[in-house]
Amino acid sequence: MAKKIQEKVVYAFIDSQNLNLGVKSQGWTLDFAKFRVYLTEKYHVSEAYLFIGMIPQNQLLYKSLKEAGYICVFKPTLEHREGKKVIIKGNVDAELVLHTMIQYDNYSSAIIVSGDGDFWCLANYLNKQNKLSKIIVPNSKYSSLLRQFAQYIVNIDLFKHKVQKKRGIPSG
Repeated sequence: MAKKIQEKVVYAFIDSQNLNLGVKSQGWTLDFAKFRVYLTEKYHVSEAYLFIGMIPQNQLLYKSLKEAGYICVFKPTLEHREGKKVIIKGNVDAELVLHTMIQYDNYSSAIIVSGDGDFWCLANYLNKQNKLSKIIVPNSKYSSLLRQFAQYIVNIDLFKHKVQKKRGIPSG
């Protein structure tokens, strides 16, 4: 009798603010729908968890992200003023780590999308468990704490042409 080959299940865990601000710091905008397709086609990601701050007036954005295939995990945001500027914070680090561990038994490998050194402990643990597939960083200025995982790091700039939002064309 032939031995059944177990299918590899890949989940992505995405720090949306780190990703969004990281690509914008390079002068371009990410097309989240194209990025979801890329994750599926290139890395065979079956579930993509997107961690994002909840701002009530962004319901159309959240709807388009869900339609693009993301599982959105929301965090309440806080507002504070810096001079006349209102800053909105929705730090999702704890949620990303928590959900990666909640889902741990459901995937065989994980992709972390963030350049934030706060995820060092998660990357280290996943690596020791042979479950770290990739760390996709949004720019070359990612945390030096992640450099020990260089073999897993992929800079999004390498596939920018596939996931960049084209000017004037609305997208998810």
